[in-house]
Amino acid sequence: MNRLGLVLLLFAFVTMGSQCNQQDRIPYVQTNFTLNLNLPAYIDLTVPSGWITVSGGSRGVLIYRISNTDFIAFDRHSPYEIDSGCRVEVEDDNITVVDPCSNSEWLIIDGTVLSGPATFPLQQFNVSWNPPNLRVYN
Repeated sequence: MNRLGLVLLLFAFVTMGSQCNQQDRIPYVQTNFTLNLNLPAYIDLTVPSGWITVSGGSRGVLIYRISNTDFIAFDRHSPYEIDSGCRVEVEDDNITVVDPCSNSEWLIIDGTVLSGPATFPLQQFNVSWNPPNLRVYN
């Protein structure tokens, strides 16, 4: 194979790989907001195992209080078949998060896959806690 053929073949592999990666990622949406947990709208976050959903991210943000000092936040955009735009929801057990389109399940405390066809964890945001303010950002 000549050099031109090799270069074209390499270019084809790189292009195909980058297209796959773009399709496998949740769209990046700049996220940076602060919640004052003293406000009544956020009362569910005042105790461990409490959670809320708010606007932001690609399909909304799920915030869960792990302990008195630890929180975690995820994009609600399901990482399974991203193009479908499915939004994850918290199950009645308050421990699992489910994608109603694929029935994939994740653990709410860290976003790891529990079951279903999904193989990627939930997309996580950064959080910082400076009582009574909780900042969520990427």
